[in-house]
Amino acid sequence: MAVINVLVVEDSPVVREFLVHILSADPEIRVIGTAVDGEEALEAARSKRPDLITMDIHMPKMDGFEATRRIMETCPVPIIIVSGSSTAGEVATTFRALEAGALTVLPRPMGLGHAQYGATAKSLIETVKLMAEVKVVKRWARSRATRAATQMPTRMLTDSAVVPGPIDIIAIGASTGGPQALQAILSRLPCSFPVPIVVVQHIAAGFLQGLVDWLAGTCAVAMRVARHGEPVRPGVVYVAPDGFHMGVQRGGVIYLTSDEAVKRHQPSVAFLFRSVANAYGKNAAGILLTGMGKDGAEELKVMKDHGAVTIAQDATSSIVHGMPGEAIRLGGATHVLGLDGIATMLQVLGARKSGSGPHS
Repeated sequence: MAVINVLVVEDSPVVREFLVHILSADPEIRVIGTAVDGEEALEAARSKRPDLITMDIHMPKMDGFEATRRIMETCPVPIIIVSGSSTAGEVATTFRALEAGALTVLPRPMGLGHAQYGATAKSLIETVKLMAEVKVVKRWARSRATRAATQMPTRMLTDSAVVPGPIDIIAIGASTGGPQALQAILSRLPCSFPVPIVVVQHIAAGFLQGLVDWLAGTCAVAMRVARHGEPVRPGVVYVAPDGFHMGVQRGGVIYLTSDEAVKRHQPSVAFLFRSVANAYGKNAAGILLTGMGKDGAEELKVMKDHGAVTIAQDATSSIVHGMPGEAIRLGGATHVLGLDGIATMLQVLGARKSGSGPHS
């Protein structure tokens, strides 16, 4: 197996050595250099041509946001943010790096001797190996990107199935690459969007509130972490909290449970999709976005069998096509769409709901 060449960007000498120690312990990873600020990172990305970069955010001279943006515009390479931020506000700020082209955000591994050291170090190594395989493309400078976005035609639906209606709830599942996908879709919806949306996003513990805050700052729809017993309302996106499965009962009431993990996940997309299928049947839509593994794939097929609209993200726009790819393989998707196509489909579903009046 080819060795993955990694550049570690971190201004703290202690943390830098710690990350090098973790990564170098794996025989399939080789740290080919380090950088202490964004300027050094940009130069090293150009000269060393690493297979992947781990990027700090808060650094002197040039921070991680600007370094990520400039690297992706000049010499694109997979970048993962390794964050030591602890408060929700700091984490929310860290997610801005995804807008600049970073693939994912990870918490810094726990220190040697900590009970979670082994698990968090393993998570970093696995993420490096997975993200190093992602084919990134050069990002245009912001002015060009803005012009291109306005000129780019919307991808149309790839399935000829007739869209039923009205839809009373939309359930979304996502994992690796999900934050960017959610932002791309939800930012296209108006604050008056007439359907509630429930979301399970696999994410490291402690990062969820920051993710919700980041999305709230870029989307018109209301974003919140779901609470047990609250009724779902149109135009609100409810995200499952850390450590709890989320379901929706008939009548549109959220319930949370700390039952055992489903398919190694808690919260689980499978749990959410199954509850929505049972409670809403054909008056629901299920969307499975980018992510590693199979969580939610079988249950998207269950939703389809109940008559729901089901959508799987396509391979081209997915950072990792595991979850949606499995759903497609199982025949669980009535539509296979890119992110722009999914956003368009939600607008269609919203328009049908708005024009239908109250649903009985």
